[in-house]
Amino acid sequence: MVLTDTHTHLYYETDDTKRAELIQRCNDNSITRLFLPNVDTDSVAKVFELTAAYPVNCFPMLGLHPCSVKADWEEELNTIMNAHGDNKIYAIGEIGIDLYWDKTFLSEQILAFKKQIAWAKSLKLPIVIHCRDAFDEVYNVLVEEQDDDLRGIFHCFGGTLEQAEKVIALGFYLGIGGIITYKNAGLDKILPQIDLKHIVLETDSPYLTPVPYRGKPNESSYLIYVAQKVAELYQKPIETVAEITTANSIQIFGV
Repeated sequence: MVLTDTHTHLYYETDDTKRAELIQRCNDNSITRLFLPNVDTDSVAKVFELTAAYPVNCFPMLGLHPCSVKADWEEELNTIMNAHGDNKIYAIGEIGIDLYWDKTFLSEQILAFKKQIAWAKSLKLPIVIHCRDAFDEVYNVLVEEQDDDLRGIFHCFGGTLEQAEKVIALGFYLGIGGIITYKNAGLDKILPQIDLKHIVLETDSPYLTPVPYRGKPNESSYLIYVAQKVAELYQKPIETVAEITTANSIQIFGV
């Protein structure tokens, strides 16, 4: 069985010993593929350091997180776009729009989102979308930019069935994480109405920790609890969920 965490910030842990323990716990739970989204210029080096240390398990992506979009976003994004050098990247992300914390830079977030979509298309790479309290804004951009080269993952999906269907119709996969284990989130009612061929699994560690560790820092090894819950909802063996969702991740990232 091979499980894939399509979205983890495991690089926030910089202590070599603790990091090795995190990776070992992943391997112990058959979570052997970890995709690392960048968030700003400061995290670029951390992403590449981790992927260099664990090249079999870790795969980098680069992007400017919407919460990192400020007045100087163009300068910061240009730095990120020029940062990968000879390092191969597998997606542009995480990118998108976030109106939960602050609406001050909405217009800049939209511009940064569009510029990064263009960057992804030029590299023939998927995008990994962060969307919080901004579904309509993100969706409108995707409709505007839609073509054969626009594809990727709608990270941390927690919306309605109608929203899920809209995202899938655009050719995107739904990233399912710890929210699926939360009793009052409602996602457990929606997900079984969506074919497994449209979803991938993720943790967003160290955030959005699944039950039974909710309230504590998340880690990629906890993807096993997400996979178990998805298997329960679909009434399928966890091995089947792993096979299908990992195949989906290979389809997206090309590795």
